[in-house]
This record gives sequence, structure tokens and C-alpha cells, in this order.
Amino acid sequence: MVGATLSSFVLAAVLSTFLFMGRSGANFSNYSDMESQARKALEIFAEDVRQASAISWTSSTYVTLTVNSASIVFNYDSSTSCFYRRTSSSTQTLITGITAGTFAFKAYNVAGTELPLATAANLTAAGSSTKQLQISLEAARTTRTVATATNLVLSARYILRNKIVTA
Repeated sequence: MVGATLSSFVLAAVLSTFLFMGRSGANFSNYSDMESQARKALEIFAEDVRQASAISWTSSTYVTLTVNSASIVFNYDSSTSCFYRRTSSSTQTLITGITAGTFAFKAYNVAGTELPLATAANLTAAGSSTKQLQISLEAARTTRTVATATNLVLSARYILRNKIVTA
């Protein structure tokens, strides 16, 4: 009887450790996936922004860059919760699982002052005066037995090096 009781305690401890390790591994996998997606997306975005010679705004979540006379669109689609890069020949999903309402581009002029992107007039004006661009978002991953893992991403301000803007 004593042996059975001790065995059940040992078995409970082993099972509890096994479940904890499994959940920790799944959570680590979620964080790792989000971090690598964000890092790769920001690298691609930064390369295109630095080479851009012009920018046009459709909304605070949709921007078109002119890179070597080709148009490259970066946009967040709220219906799929994804951030995309689109060219005339391809569409690339950069980040998935973006939390609703958290994605935004931020535009800054040559002096570093943030430009408003709320109205059509603001978007048109921002097209000629944007010199720096920044992204902010929150991504989330969840699995069946693990709490939701979230990753807050705030990029550096990328400078449109080839765009001429005067103060």
C-alpha cells in the first residue's frame, strides 16, 4: 500500500514535468516563429525603403514605394491579419497573425516630425514630405494547450535615402 502511494506521487511528478516541458517547448516555438518572421520582414522592408526614390500613401496601413522605377506595395490586410509585400510579379507574406488594430506605418518628415495620416489630404501631403518610415505591430500565436504568445514589434525609422525632400 505504501509502495503504491509513493509510486503514484512519483508518477504524478513525472507527468507534471512532462506537461510543463511540452507547453514550454510549444511556447518557445511560437515566440521563435514570430521573432524570425518579424526580423526577416523588417530586413526586406528596410532594404526597399532605403532604395526608394518616391512614396505614395493609400492609408496608414498601405504604402507604395518606387524602387528603381518599379512599384513595391507594402500593406496590412485586416481580413487575413497579414503584412504583405507586392510587386508586379509576386506577392510575399511577410508577417502573419497580426493582432487586429495594432498595425500602423508612421511617416516622418526630414526634421523628424511625425506626419498625420488620418485624412486623404494628409496622405497626399505625406507623399511629398515623407523622409523616414517606421512600422509598429503586435503579432500573436496560440496553440491548443498553451497561452497566447505575443510579440510587440517597433521598427527603427528607415530613411528614404534616394528621395529628395527639402525642409
